[in-house]
Amino acid sequence: MSAIFITATGTDIGKTFVAERLIRHWRGAGRTVEALKPVVTGFDPANATVSDLGVLLAALGRPITPVEIERIAPWRFAVPLSPDMAARRENRAVDFDALAEFSCGAIASAKDLLLIEGIGGVMVPLDDRHTVLDWMTALNIPVVLVAGSYLGSLSHTLTALDALRRRHLVIKALVVNETPGSTIPMAETVTTLKTFAESTPVLTLRRASAQAGQAFAELAALL
Repeated sequence: MSAIFITATGTDIGKTFVAERLIRHWRGAGRTVEALKPVVTGFDPANATVSDLGVLLAALGRPITPVEIERIAPWRFAVPLSPDMAARRENRAVDFDALAEFSCGAIASAKDLLLIEGIGGVMVPLDDRHTVLDWMTALNIPVVLVAGSYLGSLSHTLTALDALRRRHLVIKALVVNETPGSTIPMAETVTTLKTFAESTPVLTLRRASAQAGQAFAELAALL
């Protein structure tokens, strides 16, 4: 069994896209894949099909039903804010111990491959005391960090890498997902990141590229 945590440098960077494509790649190769996105904000049950949860369930070949949604995402909130803020709007809270226990239970029971997708970036607050980084630390499984190519991504990405390393988490790969409309040269961004990434493999992902499938094959081989 292999478990991977997919995190990012921020929101809307491409975590779900990476998770979906990895799931489809592995299933196409005959592997058994499970996936979770335990904490979700901005969730509207009326639009579940086009939500991140709907995308993951479709990739897994499972129906997009309330039962399946609850199974992969027990902590769902309506407002598109950080989990701590979204939960307060509903007079609720993310129980960090329960979240860690839920995740560890899924890791222990997974038959083959398990992807756990985080929420937002590495340092997004989950409650008044814990961040996504604390969640990853509690699980202590390898991490894939997804970054963008927008102006400012270098600082965000290097800060995230530093935070992960300080917690002694294994970073299997840094995936630079091209930001739509960015005027920053993708190749130069990747070159700079490789300088600071040390031994962490840096992969380039252009969604519309004919080489996108090869990029996911390379990523899958690292995990």
